Amino acid sequence: MFSSQKHAFWEALLVTILIFGIGVFIGVVLENWRTSKIDYFYQESEVKLFDIRAQSEIYALGGLDCGTAIDENLNFAGRIYEEAKTLERYEGAERLTDTLKLEHKKYDILRAILWINSIKIKKQCNASYHNVVYIYDYAEPSIDTKSKQAVFSRILFELKQKKGSKIVLIPMAGDNNLSSVSILMSRHNVTEQELPVILIDEKIKIAELQKVEEIEKLLK
Repeated sequence: MFSSQKHAFWEALLVTILIFGIGVFIGVVLENWRTSKIDYFYQESEVKLFDIRAQSEIYALGGLDCGTAIDENLNFAGRIYEEAKTLERYEGAERLTDTLKLEHKKYDILRAILWINSIKIKKQCNASYHNVVYIYDYAEPSIDTKSKQAVFSRILFELKQKKGSKIVLIPMAGDNNLSSVSILMSRHNVTEQELPVILIDEKIKIAELQKVEEIEKLLK
């Protein structure tokens, strides 16, 4: 009887190890799939952004075609925002590696360039859209910060649904150790300690917000 129990124990142990190993393998496969998909999105967005930047350089040689520049910038901003939501969903899942963090950094650089481009086009073309930049705590947000950011995200989602192309909504992490983002934050008097923060047209800084109507009043 003892021998039989011992045999059953080892069988159970082997089955447990096998199931655990399969679970880890599936988790890694899913992680790699998510990463490859995000990387593909990033490469597409990167090509589009370079195209927009090239257009800006061409326009600078003989005058800026404001209509085209504004449309292309708004379209690209909308694409980046949709892909940001996809990235957020993937990062909400349990992750076994730090690869997604690297992909997030790539997107933050794209968003920084998009912000700069949006400022430039808005100034040169007197565009009527509003830059709404949402800078959040990404690395190690506290429970309170996570709750606050959940409120901000919900409100900004509602705002985007209402305003559409009237706003360029740019969400980006402010604590990802990127010089370009740090410089932009410094230029607009935003520190990591006060995140999350919403900037409207590089002038109005919002650190507390409860309703979408509160931010709508500022979009005049």
